[in-house]
Amino acid sequence: MKEEHYILFDQYLQGELSGVEKETFEKELKADTKLATAFEAFQEVNFQLEQKFGIEKERNAFRENLSIIAEKPAKKKKSKLRTLKPWYYSVAASVSILFGVWFFMQNSKPVFEDYNQYENAYFTERGDVNVNMKLAQEAFNAKNYDEALPQFEILVKEKPSPEIELYYGISLMEMNRMKEAEIVFKEVQAGNSIYKNKASWNLALLKLKQKDYQGCEAILKTIPADYENYDQIQELLKKLD
Repeated sequence: MKEEHYILFDQYLQGELSGVEKETFEKELKADTKLATAFEAFQEVNFQLEQKFGIEKERNAFRENLSIIAEKPAKKKKSKLRTLKPWYYSVAASVSILFGVWFFMQNSKPVFEDYNQYENAYFTERGDVNVNMKLAQEAFNAKNYDEALPQFEILVKEKPSPEIELYYGISLMEMNRMKEAEIVFKEVQAGNSIYKNKASWNLALLKLKQKDYQGCEAILKTIPADYENYDQIQELLKKLD
């Protein structure tokens, strides 16, 4: 995330955005999963520091830097970089302090974004020319999960299969529809398809995204050693220990 995103996050949390700006920002959060994840992390940083550490000095310095930059008028386009660069360094330093303390507090726990790399979907390469399947595949592979979801919702009704359900569950998880995603993963996990262990892995990732580290660890330990990506499981278990 760029520094201007942190400025926007802080302005939103402090109620400094206009009605139109707030509405625009909230729409962006729904459409951009990476932005939403960064905003959630930013919220947690502020909450944890205020509730557990109470380091008002760092918080106030951070707020002051954000305010200065937010209010700094852009005078001449050609001098914009020279004018903003020092202030951006100040914000970067403040952000580093906040996030450094937060990560220390979290004991360097693993994060969901380090593991949410998925295999591409290849539904249509098997001779199926279903339009919804093609659209779901293209949207999923492009990481446009909000576009993939309505196509998967049609497919799980018309052409249900463990594979379709697995990718549907992943899309739900990426769009933060956690309860629905958990139901889907558990249904695939309960079956005997080749996607059973993949469903368990993604169920563990869902717990990781929710910062339920004990739940994540418990699920990982149920996945057999012959799982194709067992090295990832061992890596994640080690970081959770």
